[in-house]
Amino acid sequence: MERGTGIDESAPNTALLIGAPDWIEAVRATLEATVPKLEPVAVSTADSDDPLASWDGDDPAVVLVDATTPDDGRSFVERVRARWPTTPLVSVPRDGDERLASRHLAAGASGYVPFDGRESLLQEMLDAVLQDRDKPEGLRIHSDAHRRARQFDAIADGSAGGDGGDASDAGTYLWVLEADGTIADTNPVVRERLEAGADPVGRSFVDRRYWPVEAVSPLESGLEAARSGAYAEREVTLSRPDPEERALPDGEERTRPNLEERTLALSFHPIDSGDQGMVVLGRDVTERVETIRELRRSEELHRVTLAHMTDTVLLTDEEGRFTYVCPNVHFIFGYTAAEIHELGTIDALLGDFYDEDALADRGVLTNVECTATDRGGDEHALLVNVREVSIQDGRRLFSCRDVTTRKQRERALTSLHETARALLYAESEVEIAQRVVDDVEAVLSLPSAAVYRFDTAANALEVAASSGAGDRDRLEAISLGADDALANAFVEDETHVFEELDPSDSPVDGLRSGVIVPLADHGVFLAGTTDPAALDDVTVEVADLLAATAEAAFDRVERDSRLRARDRELKRQNQRLSALDRINEIIREIGRDLVRADTRDDIEGAVCDRLTDADRFAFAWIGSLDPRTDEVTPRAWAGDGQGYLDALETLAADSTGSEPTSQTLETRSPTVVENVASDLRAGEWRSPALTRGFQSVASVPLAYDEFSYGALTVYADRPDAFDETAREVLRELGETIASAIGSVERTHALLGGRVAELTYETDVENTGTAIDRLARTLECRLDLEGGIQRLESGVLTFVTVSGCSPEAVVDRAASLTGVEDAHVVNASASADGGLVRLTLSELALATRLAEHGGVVRRLTADPDGTTLSVDVPSPVETASIDDLVRSTYLDARLATRRERTGPPTTGARLESAVLESLTDRQLEVVRTAYHAGFFATPRAQTGSAVADSLDISPTAFSNHVRAVERTLFSILFDDSYATKVQ
Repeated sequence: MERGTGIDESAPNTALLIGAPDWIEAVRATLEATVPKLEPVAVSTADSDDPLASWDGDDPAVVLVDATTPDDGRSFVERVRARWPTTPLVSVPRDGDERLASRHLAAGASGYVPFDGRESLLQEMLDAVLQDRDKPEGLRIHSDAHRRARQFDAIADGSAGGDGGDASDAGTYLWVLEADGTIADTNPVVRERLEAGADPVGRSFVDRRYWPVEAVSPLESGLEAARSGAYAEREVTLSRPDPEERALPDGEERTRPNLEERTLALSFHPIDSGDQGMVVLGRDVTERVETIRELRRSEELHRVTLAHMTDTVLLTDEEGRFTYVCPNVHFIFGYTAAEIHELGTIDALLGDFYDEDALADRGVLTNVECTATDRGGDEHALLVNVREVSIQDGRRLFSCRDVTTRKQRERALTSLHETARALLYAESEVEIAQRVVDDVEAVLSLPSAAVYRFDTAANALEVAASSGAGDRDRLEAISLGADDALANAFVEDETHVFEELDPSDSPVDGLRSGVIVPLADHGVFLAGTTDPAALDDVTVEVADLLAATAEAAFDRVERDSRLRARDRELKRQNQRLSALDRINEIIREIGRDLVRADTRDDIEGAVCDRLTDADRFAFAWIGSLDPRTDEVTPRAWAGDGQGYLDALETLAADSTGSEPTSQTLETRSPTVVENVASDLRAGEWRSPALTRGFQSVASVPLAYDEFSYGALTVYADRPDAFDETAREVLRELGETIASAIGSVERTHALLGGRVAELTYETDVENTGTAIDRLARTLECRLDLEGGIQRLESGVLTFVTVSGCSPEAVVDRAASLTGVEDAHVVNASASADGGLVRLTLSELALATRLAEHGGVVRRLTADPDGTTLSVDVPSPVETASIDDLVRSTYLDARLATRRERTGPPTTGARLESAVLESLTDRQLEVVRTAYHAGFFATPRAQTGSAVADSLDISPTAFSNHVRAVERTLFSILFDDSYATKVQ
């Protein structure tokens, strides 16, 4: 017999294959590839109901059967064994497990090979069974088969709760143990993977080095159960513990196999109730354990997710009865899962909300909208996805999402959009505030609202509009200094939410919950309810949006108001500028006329003509006060109102007193009547003025430097024609006209025009000038000689002294603050009388009079009072001179007024020419010499004496006198000047 094939050349070499055709072909191919010396002969079970009866050949060398019949093939194996009692019989079932293997071995099979493992196991099995075929009656085969049968029977009998499988499988670990727990045999998987090639037979199963310490107790309990004849299962994780953790049997190495952490499911099978030992079958379930672990983690994750997510998942059967309710169902419906089950069907919870036919056609319906009422009676808007499934007993899966908040926001935003569109057309802040409070219930679902506007004048929040509990009649203004929620929200510019307040703490009487939103600098918005319920986030969010919309509307109205006001102001400014341009044009034209005018009549006529030219003003006239009658006398006029002046003459004097011209002359200040018709009964002059179309009037005094020449009055055909600019221009025009009149009158007076000689008297109590004080103090008489002369250091005057010595006057003058210098020019032969030269710091009265053509002709001061004579041009009003004189002499009274003709024209021009040709110093020297009697015959004073009084040298005195003489003679005898004078 050849070792390695198990086939004796002299013995039969036929391999009888009994099975289905496809099984025969598969096994035949394996034999041809692994055991080519065996000749396969087949009997198909498909061709005969009794394949054994159809075989009529010689006994085969070996029989291979596919014994997978309804009774596990045991009876078929027994029949084959009965036909060929000593022929090796190998079972190669198409579908099998440990239980089937034990049954076949017990029925008489010599060996068992899984169909899937035939290519690697069949040759080894044939070698084993064929080696023993020549032994008498096959004792060894029977003994081994019986032993294996008992072992596999033990496995089969106890594997009801096991995993099944084949011990020779690459993933199966097999230990055959004696009753005391020592190892009797193992399969290759154990030896190769756990024992590292060592032979464990005779060693303790529990103390093997690949078991961790914590596995000892489970292993011992499994062995104990098998000893008692019970089947047991244990799960152990292989690891590489420290060799020092526990003692090992003698002879065991202190090394550990290179094991990855794996999990084995061990099943303990008793043999003959445990008396014959036990079989331990192990399967690697690492992946299964990890999968289970992952599944548990996933299950926990899904459980937590389902418990906390806001969507609700429901499963029902085909009748709509609940089979599963997720634990978070209370989030939407307020019910527990048990209470949902008690409702019975999905229709009881959601109603009939979807189409069964549509679901049947499509298998899934998404975003189906419906409404449901929760346990508290509140309605919820839901989006539901419905899907056909097959999960345990469930056939319909419902995923419900609560979109109540979103729907609420959508409705609120829709209402807010309508409000915003309406606010685009609001034209006032009151309209905006009222629209906002009217729309609060639609936008926010809150019954009460108010808008407070900030009043900058009162520094308080005033109620602009309100509704509901915030009845406007019950709301009061709130000062910013008050400790109030509304004031705090406005000042801090932050939204305030109040919830479940006590009524006494509410910002508005009656409101328990609400929101306060600032409207920038415009004020605050309040919305709330009398219920103490808390406000949700959507309400607060939309309230902010509504307030922002109102704020934008307030900004727009305020901006439009400013733009309109600016447009009106620009229009007024344009009107004012246009009027100013017209007035400036008038002023320029009047200015040109004033420059060319030679008389007062020319000036006044030109002014009235220019003011009424081209319909600028309806009427203009100039009037002055007659000193003799105290009546207003028209001097010039132009326009369409001459009949108005005639009408004024017919009115009584007391009825015209309020006429603008009379009022201006009386007060010496401008008078403006913006609308003549506004107070028609205030004066009889108004009726004739309105009859002629005069609707506004402006009258300005013709005054310059306190000298008055009358009044200019202008009438317009529209109300409010004279704004501030026009009034100011007319006032300045009055000064300009007065200045021009004064200038031409001075020129006229100098050229021989008429002058008025005014004589004033004062009593002794008046302090007056320095001259008056000297006369009162020294009880003498002082007469002004030769007028005055303005010097750089003051005013030069000469006074004749009577009643005291001139030296006494000089000595006393040195102590007066108003006297800069005093010298005796000429003294009388007696000690009483003489001429004194005084340099005064200022003589305001004489200077002011001179600037307006007035000349101080005589000033006499004595202990009884002062007499002053002044020549002024006739047009100058006496009242102006009176005021000017009284600025120096408080109690001065006009004694006489006399009109006379001025000096000859040629003499005046000669005097003017001489005075303009001399320097101030030359004029001072020659005047001093003249009054000192230097030019008298015989001379009263020598040149040296006069020079001493002037504090100059005699030579300088002589040079000044010579210079004056040359100037005077050149003017008298120069031909060009003579021609000019003629």
